[in-house]
Amino acid sequence: MRVIAGEKGGRRLLVPRGRGTRPTSDRVREAAFSMLDSLGVVEGAEVWDLFAGSGAMGIEALSRGASHVTFVEQARGALSATRANLARLGYGPGRATVVGVDVLGWVSSRAAALDSGRRVAETPQGRSAGEALGRVREGERNVDLVMADPPYAWQGWAALLAGLAAFEPLVLAETGEELVLPEGWQALRSKQYGGTVVTLASPREADGAPTVPSEDDQRARAAEGTGPNEQAPTSQQTRKVRKAQQ
Repeated sequence: MRVIAGEKGGRRLLVPRGRGTRPTSDRVREAAFSMLDSLGVVEGAEVWDLFAGSGAMGIEALSRGASHVTFVEQARGALSATRANLARLGYGPGRATVVGVDVLGWVSSRAAALDSGRRVAETPQGRSAGEALGRVREGERNVDLVMADPPYAWQGWAALLAGLAAFEPLVLAETGEELVLPEGWQALRSKQYGGTVVTLASPREADGAPTVPSEDDQRARAAEGTGPNEQAPTSQQTRKVRKAQQ
């Protein structure tokens, strides 16, 4: 296994021993990042690599210019491989954080902290709303892109996406079959590569519109001669996508 492209392109990666981890193949990683690069959402992004395994997906993001990646993984062997790969490639604490905990529990705690900060910000206390929410964000990094590759038999997608919705990220999901998204989410792109289905999803706005234009929407706008920059940004990801398209 190797890094596909970017500043560390071609460098070899260690893979956890045993059958408990299913590393993403080079072919699927290349296809997934081609999907992301078409939207310009990797460079400068804050990324979460959930069920990180060897860390290959998050390391690929770092190699392609992501600002910081948080790797979340519970298996000891996979954690060791992730840490070893980061050390070999020279990605230290300023670019990468490795967390050895349960993914759902970790995401839920981040969502709860964000919600708590927002509720405090809405109360008439002796601090401005910006200060209240800013304190939360100092300890809880915002996230632009979430990559999740759990075991194919995993049944926690609804709970995971419910927790992630508060952050309004783009989510790149790897599954063994078509991912059924819960209400409030839209699949922007979905393609199958052998036994792996890669889905790029985004939460919808309150009015039901997707926070990022779907592939069909982009084609329709191109046919009409109207680009995505002609509409006001509605979310953090939309602003990032549209800035990249300028």
